[in-house]
Amino acid sequence: MKETKIKTTKSSDNLSELVYQRIKNDIFDFKLMPGERFTESEVAKAYDVSRTPIRQALYRLQQEGYVDVSFRSGWQIRPLNFRYYEELYDVRIVLEKDSIRKLCQMDHQKSVELSVLKDLWLVESHQYLKDIKQLSQQDEDFHCALVRASGNNEMARIHRDLSERIRIIRRLDFSKDYRVEATYQEHQKILGYIFNRKVDEAIQAIEAHIMQSRDEVKKITLQMLDSSQFY
Repeated sequence: MKETKIKTTKSSDNLSELVYQRIKNDIFDFKLMPGERFTESEVAKAYDVSRTPIRQALYRLQQEGYVDVSFRSGWQIRPLNFRYYEELYDVRIVLEKDSIRKLCQMDHQKSVELSVLKDLWLVESHQYLKDIKQLSQQDEDFHCALVRASGNNEMARIHRDLSERIRIIRRLDFSKDYRVEATYQEHQKILGYIFNRKVDEAIQAIEAHIMQSRDEVKKITLQMLDSSQFY
């Protein structure tokens, strides 16, 4: 485990939160690999903090499904379970299809969310983002914004939570250049259908887009696991 020192604060709660965010980011960035085993002492040494905030952060991550703990073998980054992620993608499809159905019936002029998406995604190819992390976050924001814009706060909360769970593999979708261009084109098509109130076309487009992303992510993840070429 590489050393990643954390700047300490007076508040133990703040320190625990910093440790939690750092470990989660390291999991998302594959600095901590799926299936990797470690002890609290190793993490404490790597992050240069005491074991108490480490333990608090790890138990929180365990509750969220990112790590497992065993009495005999210590902690482990949870191995990737593609069936689990496929189920999350299925839920995403249901939520986003319903949201788009609502959006096609709304007054688009009054939607700040749709106006922002229009400015970010209806752009020329030379304006496409190239930074993987930034584009991945903007892509996630695109889908979350569609659900928020539909007006159902509880659906938006559920969608936001599952989007975070998918994030660990989702950003790999943009590790291939052709997926960057494809994502922009697919988002542009989806927005076009929404603005033109073409409900059936918009629903079909969002489902195809999510399924394509899911399949690409699985393929890329398996390739990278096989070659151990994670970032």
